[in-house]
Amino acid sequence: MKYSKKKYFYALPITLWLTLFFMIPMLIVLSYAFLKKGTYGGVEFSLSMAAFSIFRDKVFLTILWKTIYISVWITLFTVFFSIPVAYYIARSRYKQELLFLVIIPFWTNFLVRIYSWISLLGSNGFFNSFLIKFHILEQPIKFLYNPAAVILISVYTSLPFAILPLYAVVEKFDFSLLEAARDLGATNGQAFFKVFLPNIKSGIIAATLFTLIPSLGSYAVPKLVGGTNATMLGNIIAQHLTITRNWPLASTISASLIIITSVAVWIFSKLDRKEVREEDE
Repeated sequence: MKYSKKKYFYALPITLWLTLFFMIPMLIVLSYAFLKKGTYGGVEFSLSMAAFSIFRDKVFLTILWKTIYISVWITLFTVFFSIPVAYYIARSRYKQELLFLVIIPFWTNFLVRIYSWISLLGSNGFFNSFLIKFHILEQPIKFLYNPAAVILISVYTSLPFAILPLYAVVEKFDFSLLEAARDLGATNGQAFFKVFLPNIKSGIIAATLFTLIPSLGSYAVPKLVGGTNATMLGNIIAQHLTITRNWPLASTISASLIIITSVAVWIFSKLDRKEVREEDE
């Protein structure tokens, strides 16, 4: 009985924190979706379902699909590149130094990092100037203001968030299992896919969530390098909050993001629980 009471006592701080700074703000956002738009912006405390008509808008549905599409590609590329990096760091003698290099980007402002890519990929940027100078190109290539630019720069900004949880899992992996698999006749590829990857599944799930969820709500990257062809839901929410001042509509779109991210978290938590049960058995 004493242990049970202590357990709830220890959980109290995080419960209060999540309630005050997560649950209550989220409920406020969701409740605004059911209110009427104010005459001069904001909301009027009158029940209205007008904002939900956005789900019949073809333009919005196109942007919703584009947001999911771009976010999935960002996640796939980020996890794809993070796994070998985490593997290399875990096997290296210079773990601390390599982890330090992974963390260094956090020392620079997020917007500065985006603008550095603009200076590299712009029409008058380093890459175009280099290619034109050596007569590889006659005209600059439009590297920016398309979905590919959003994916590239988002992968760059997301890599540390994927590498660190993957490294935490890979570092605990027993690499002698790979040698045992090869001794039993498995090729390097078979050992990697059938022994290594299943044993770091929890790290892959964490890296996927840490990449996918921020990507779905991304605002700065598509705003600065995406152009009109890569507008995402985060940009639409900001537009309705600051320009049209249609807060119920912004809340409705935010609710759709909350639902998508909640479904993603639920699916991956199910996969993680299944893995834990298999390990216990």
